[in-house]
Amino acid sequence: MDYRLFIAIDLPETVREELSRLCCSLEKIRWVSEEQFHLTLRFIGRGDGALVRDLCDRLSILETQPFFLSLQGTGCFPPGGDPKILWAGLEQSVPLSKLYRQIQKELVLCGIEREGRKFIPHITLGRLKGEPLLNVGQWLSRTSSFKTEDFEVDSFHLYTSQLYPEGAVHNKLASFLLY
Repeated sequence: MDYRLFIAIDLPETVREELSRLCCSLEKIRWVSEEQFHLTLRFIGRGDGALVRDLCDRLSILETQPFFLSLQGTGCFPPGGDPKILWAGLEQSVPLSKLYRQIQKELVLCGIEREGRKFIPHITLGRLKGEPLLNVGQWLSRTSSFKTEDFEVDSFHLYTSQLYPEGAVHNKLASFLLY
């Protein structure tokens, strides 16, 4: 079987509820549903069952202690062009960067090339579909002070993603505890 794979951190329900309150005031956008909010650590792409087994073997040996994160601010991608994606950002986190680097190392050992772009941790809120720039700018201005309380990260997960016209559906394949 062929999978579309990514590695992510789940968010607590309270944080997902706070994020969902940001998802309003724009019409030409496909908002991400509250239950689909997550922090992608690495999109892997297509892989088969053998790759899934290799990934599970490699990721299960990571030794990283639980840590705390906080979401802060909003933005859009691409940063200097016509906005396509709205997101919520994160406060800078050394433990998150360390976990990301460890995952990258294990992926390379599984034969997956290093990601070519810089890791910019964010939670995707929605995909724009021609919303006027003025409206996007007003939304960004209104939501720029967004901030959550700290929340603990004690695990990360390997997901598969299936794309549909209404949006992606994510299914958890494996979980990895931090200890």
